[in-house]
Amino acid sequence: MRNLHVKYLFSGAAASLAMLAAMPAVAQDQDAVETAADAAEQQGFAPDTVYDDNWISIGFGVALGPSYDGSDDYVLSPAPLVQGKVAGVGISPRPAGLALDFIPDRSDGPNIAFGPSVRLRNDRADQIKDEVVKLAGKLDRAVELGVATGISFPKVLNPYDSLSLNLDARWDVAGAHDGMVIEPGVTYFTPLSRGTAASLSIGAEFVDDNYADYYYSVSPQQNLDSGLPEFSAKGGLNSVGTNLLLAFDLDGDLQNGGLAIVAVGGYSRLVGDAKDTPYTSIRGSADQFFGALGIGYTF
Repeated sequence: MRNLHVKYLFSGAAASLAMLAAMPAVAQDQDAVETAADAAEQQGFAPDTVYDDNWISIGFGVALGPSYDGSDDYVLSPAPLVQGKVAGVGISPRPAGLALDFIPDRSDGPNIAFGPSVRLRNDRADQIKDEVVKLAGKLDRAVELGVATGISFPKVLNPYDSLSLNLDARWDVAGAHDGMVIEPGVTYFTPLSRGTAASLSIGAEFVDDNYADYYYSVSPQQNLDSGLPEFSAKGGLNSVGTNLLLAFDLDGDLQNGGLAIVAVGGYSRLVGDAKDTPYTSIRGSADQFFGALGIGYTF
């Protein structure tokens, strides 16, 4: 049976940026495939793609974002990554990490994803541009391990689009913040032509007290070192944001793999103690902007 893995057309192109969460493939039954294939041929889409079986995307991106969460200084960061599907296991990028999906795709409806997730968090571990914040001291890198899950609904507004609901929950195992992070999100994807696709994502981040205390509190010693007022932070809703992604295949056909360029623009707003901490309210900004450009190769 041929599968019209339209979702993977986007996922492979998106693999050139590590800050993106990929969506599971949408497999369809034979009647739906035949109907979609007829429509696809009329609109320039072919039913067979490089993503129908095992595939790998490797990519490299350059991102421009705040030097730490809450900063108003911006720095460039590299973003290498790998994404794909091998022996039925999906590999999806995360910011400075990845997630695996062990649940096979169904052929007759919504698809569920579930598997482990890992992320390396470098917040205030390097690239601190603010001299006052730098005096407060560098933080340790966190290694967050957890699970990623989600559900994807195909053909919401057209035969090729999809709506995905995703949730990541991770815990620091490196002894840095020793806390928990929960990240729910929703993504709408649609191809714009045979060679271009777009994705709009909305998400939030919740953190526990350990996380908030580590990144947002100002201890008496940090007060002495930096002059920032003491502050005691608690967890809760940490941020909300949105981003828009555009993918462009360089040979005009997202379905056959090869080289693709991805551009992303995003905005998030820190809330709660993430906004009120002196690192943000005095030395930075609660408004956080993000941009990235990347290139990837799929085979």
